[in-house]
Amino acid sequence: MGGLPSETEVLVVGGGPAGLSAAIAARQRGFEVAVLDSARPPIDKACGEGLMPDAVEALAAVGVNPGFTHAFPFHGIRFVEAGCSAEACFPDRSGLGIRRPVLHKLLIDRAIDAGVALYWQTPVAGLEDGDVISGTRRVRSRWIVAADGQNSRTRRWAGLDHVSSSAARIGIRRHFRLAPWTDYVEVHWRDECQVYVTPVGPKEVCVAMVGPKSGPRFAELPWLFPDLRRRLDRAEASSSVRGAISMSTRLRCVTQGKLALVGDASGSIDAITGAGLNLAFRQAIALAEAFAQNDLRIYEKAHRRIARTPLLMARLMLGLGSRAALRRRSLAALSSNPWIFNRLLAVHVGAIRPASASREFAGLAWRLLTGASSPALF
Repeated sequence: MGGLPSETEVLVVGGGPAGLSAAIAARQRGFEVAVLDSARPPIDKACGEGLMPDAVEALAAVGVNPGFTHAFPFHGIRFVEAGCSAEACFPDRSGLGIRRPVLHKLLIDRAIDAGVALYWQTPVAGLEDGDVISGTRRVRSRWIVAADGQNSRTRRWAGLDHVSSSAARIGIRRHFRLAPWTDYVEVHWRDECQVYVTPVGPKEVCVAMVGPKSGPRFAELPWLFPDLRRRLDRAEASSSVRGAISMSTRLRCVTQGKLALVGDASGSIDAITGAGLNLAFRQAIALAEAFAQNDLRIYEKAHRRIARTPLLMARLMLGLGSRAALRRRSLAALSSNPWIFNRLLAVHVGAIRPASASREFAGLAWRLLTGASSPALF
């Protein structure tokens, strides 16, 4: 790509999945779009690498369909702790396990096909009088999209850095050469710590540990999670360990003037939900609609709606993570009443509205309070 233009309609700061999906969605609406990023692609990041069915659907809406050539299907979620397990299937579509660099490359290819101008190794130095400054160049635009991550400098320059947040946790990730033993994503629980196992290929799994800020370590996995030790004991690591901060953050607003925030720059959800990429893809689509309507208030409203259920789920799951007795009663209740777990998972992936599962929430609460197990009560 040649030198930076002096002007474009939509200028995206940050070329990760959030920025690229926002750029593609805006291009689909007919806008001229340029993306600036200081990195060199493909960009990797520590994450669980599982796309829930609603994330797969949102990704398809911007024209990216990984298929089984690039990704590995999984059909539900399994919770595991101390030999007890509960599982639920997705209601109508599969999720996909996909390596993060592979996903990034697919988004780059789609952006190029859509006509997005990509400028890699092009750092942004600041905002000045509504323009983006990169090196000695000033770029004017109709809209600016900040997609430069959880510690967004663009957000700070715009004065939108007032956030509320949950306690920070640390997530680490590594891959192992091992045929997946299940077509579910497994979530292994322990006090204050979870391990996610996602199948990402016919002979590879992604193992992600999330725990307190003091930091989980893969060396501790064998004695923390003996069920996984038996699975991974002789498996060869196929990647190095990568880490990242995991936390839920909320902003008072995600727009100012002609600037809008997307992805983690606009607030984040703790990795316990696996909803981060789904939020980014759906925000991108909503932002493009706001551009088309020339009204960022549309995006503000959509952003709050998109985050509502994932934030609720994050609070619930983090609560379970810190309360061992409640977590074990919940696991037992979900195991003996799988219809409840299936309905709750349907809420989580957006297949049904939370209000539609109020009966299941009430049923689970009753079982936790009374130890009842008969579905006939509900």
